[in-house]
Amino acid sequence: MRNSSLSDRSFVMDSDDDDQEDAAGRHDEEESDGSSSCGSPRGPAAAAGHSYTSHQWPQSYRQSMDMYSSVQSPSLGGFLARTPSLGRLSGSFLVSSFRGKPVPEIVKPLLPTAVTTTDEDHDDSTKSSHQYLPPSRKASSLFKIPEDQKPLAGVGHDVGPYRQCSYTQGVMNGVNVLCGVGILSTPYAVRQGGWLGLVILAVLAVLAWYTGVLLRRCLDSKEGIETYPDIGQAAFGTPGRIVISIILYMELYACCIEYLILESDNLSKLFPNAHLTIGGFALDSHVLFAILTALIVMPTTWLRDLSCLSFISAGGVVASIVIVGCLFWAGLVDHVGINKSEGTALNLPGIPIAIGLYGYCYSGHGVFPNIYSSLKKRNQFNAVLFTCIALSTVLFAGAAVMGYIMFGESTESQFTLNLPPNLVSSKIAVWTTVTNPITKYALTMTPLALSLEELLPPNRQTYPNIIMLRSALVLSSLVVALSVPFFGLVMSLVGSLLTMFVAYILPCACFLAILRSTVTWSQV
Repeated sequence: MRNSSLSDRSFVMDSDDDDQEDAAGRHDEEESDGSSSCGSPRGPAAAAGHSYTSHQWPQSYRQSMDMYSSVQSPSLGGFLARTPSLGRLSGSFLVSSFRGKPVPEIVKPLLPTAVTTTDEDHDDSTKSSHQYLPPSRKASSLFKIPEDQKPLAGVGHDVGPYRQCSYTQGVMNGVNVLCGVGILSTPYAVRQGGWLGLVILAVLAVLAWYTGVLLRRCLDSKEGIETYPDIGQAAFGTPGRIVISIILYMELYACCIEYLILESDNLSKLFPNAHLTIGGFALDSHVLFAILTALIVMPTTWLRDLSCLSFISAGGVVASIVIVGCLFWAGLVDHVGINKSEGTALNLPGIPIAIGLYGYCYSGHGVFPNIYSSLKKRNQFNAVLFTCIALSTVLFAGAAVMGYIMFGESTESQFTLNLPPNLVSSKIAVWTTVTNPITKYALTMTPLALSLEELLPPNRQTYPNIIMLRSALVLSSLVVALSVPFFGLVMSLVGSLLTMFVAYILPCACFLAILRSTVTWSQV
């Protein structure tokens, strides 16, 4: 795509060999006319050569969100061996491409692909000079779209690394995305809204499944739509793509802020007397641990290979189960804080906060399209989505009910803060809570960082600038976390504002915009 205005060019990635690539793409399309419909272009969009993923900002969304949600993993045991794109993506910074050297392949796929890349093809792919890469240097692998993702390449998704997930693996990836730090605040949500407020949790779960199905309808409506920003572009053009991308990145940035607040609160519980005095400044335990956490996670955002962190963070499902299990153990076995009062049935003033907290629990729609694209059998997506939301809701409701029964009106914004520090179950729960966000911080911040790197001019895409950009993002999240150190309120704000947009409002709006000619009045 070529635009004459400077503002348009800022969000478009041009290359010197666009015409050659378009011609090659059309040639490949003609040769692969008899191939599987999963990889061959279908419909007028494909026939016209229109692509939602090849040129528009953000290019890195698909790969970075795949790594964030681990949706490319065919199995946890083969995670590192079967996801070569993780190595390619994470090699976009601290890589030899900034030094004029080709990026080495980190891992090799174990499954055969339909197309074997020859040396000649590799040379041709590195000739194009992208707008966001330094001139006279080989293109970074970040902006190299894998062959199985190019709508005009004629390569079927069913033979590439992006369609290897079974039903069970898709469910595990979905639960891993949904069961994050939001589960810690579900008892606090019951305290704010009362027992009847749990109805909100059930309603939001059903709506989250329905809007996820709407996203699938949008993905199937036109050829080349693979991610949430692609849906926004198909519905509202380039402005829609940009606005939706910004909202998604803001949500990820807010999650990073929550991680720092979470670490500060729980480490302060473990070491309440920790403090540091520098000159005339005295840092209490909350400020000290927030700063230390930021300093610990900052180097992880510089890592060249994030596949290890992605593999570890895939244990988020196990971590959530362990934390909830420790809560039940503390209440049923250790008889901790069993509240004898019946609690509040309905607390109307606290309903808005409860809605935000419950809504935050279902902030996974940004990666649902990636999960859909990763499935071997895409007709299973509705069932996969229903299963992962149902399992997550059981964990949310279980933690909410047990936590509120145990602690009643004294329930903190994170139920780990209510657990007595001397019990083994409490220590396991707290340390699991502390460890998990450290591995997820870099994965959560990376999509935002990569999108900003795309906007850097070619002469600014250097090693020191990449480091400074990522360090600035970490420091800015630290400043916000120290300025608003209220875990529950920040989560409620994010859930009420950003999650409601991403999970409930935008899917309906995009569905009506894309399929307005076929929707019924009841759907409207």
